[in-house]
This record gives sequence, C-alpha cells and structure tokens, in this order.
Amino acid sequence: MTDSSSVLIVTDIQNDFLPGGALAVADGHAIIPLVNEIARKFRNVIITQDWHPAGHISFASSHPGRNPFEVIDLRYGPQVLWPDHCIQGTFGAALAEGLDIPHAQLVIRKGYHAHTDSYSSFFEADRKTPTGLTGYLFERGIETAYVVGLATDFCVSWTALDARTHGFDTVVIEDGCRAIDTNNSLAAATAQMDAAGVRRILSHQL
Repeated sequence: MTDSSSVLIVTDIQNDFLPGGALAVADGHAIIPLVNEIARKFRNVIITQDWHPAGHISFASSHPGRNPFEVIDLRYGPQVLWPDHCIQGTFGAALAEGLDIPHAQLVIRKGYHAHTDSYSSFFEADRKTPTGLTGYLFERGIETAYVVGLATDFCVSWTALDARTHGFDTVVIEDGCRAIDTNNSLAAATAQMDAAGVRRILSHQL
C-alpha cells in the first residue's frame, strides 16, 4: 500500500462517459475493475464528478447552429463543444455502478458553474477559479498525486498538469485511463504532460 503522502485521484468514471452514455469514451467501462484494484493500494483516494447544470456553456446545444466537437472561443479560451452530459442529478451524472471504492474520502464536483467548463480537479477552465482540492491536499500533507479515469486527454491530463503546477509529484497510470482523442487531442495532451514533468506508468509498476 502507498504511504500517507500519496493520493489517488479517480477522475469522472460516470455513466455518461461509459459506452451507451451521452459522451461515451471508447472502452471506458474496461478500466473499472482495474481502477478498483488500484484504489485498494492507496490509503487516500479522491473521486471527481462532472456535474453540469442543464444548458451549460460547454454544450453544443447551448450554441445554435453548432455541433458537438466543434471548437469555439469563449472568454476563458478555446472550448470544445460537447453533447449534453453529466447533468446534475441524472443517471448519466452518477458514478458508474461498478466503481467500488468505499474508502474514498472526498468527492469533488466540478463544472457546476453554468458559464465556465471545468476539466481539471483543481481549477475551472479559466485556470483561476479553484475547486478547493489544492488546500485539501496541502492540509493532508499530500506530496504525490496519482491520476486515473476518463478521459486521458481532457480531465485526466488537465488534472495532472495542475497538480504539477502546485508542486505535487504527479503520475498518470495509463492503463487506468481511456481517451476521447478528438482532433489529435491525445497526442497534444501527452506532449503537454511530458513537458510538465508528469510521469506516466502502468499499474504493474506501482
């Protein structure tokens, strides 16, 4: 088991990101047994949950004439437009039924402000509005953040990059993640993580 200075951040393993969901990540369901197994090796586990109000600014349906996966410029920068997903209180927003991490200590909900998206577990997409996770981890004496979940090229990578910005040793467990990979987003995210010093490993290397 990892020591008390490490945390596992389990990112957005929710029904809408699984096959059949509104924004399905290919093979997303396949990571659930492995993530459960990885989590048992950690004393400290945090779960994140995308939690959008209806009509969220990131939804293509909120922009007449626009289609999902188009990119537009908003006040905080480029925004991929998504199908409506993870709407507060819906089945799609619920954590996946097979996720079995009873010892998780905190659930961080993000993306609940109607006019700003939020991929990262640490900041909204404006890179300024905090979720409060940073202070929680500092107060707990966390030094190393491991990240798994959905999707590698968005919420996982943004979380990992922000963890590095805050000075955490940061590790993405690649076989515990899956990517959307729209418009070459996976290669871009991987390059950013490598440049920032995010380590990438496989679960057997834990």
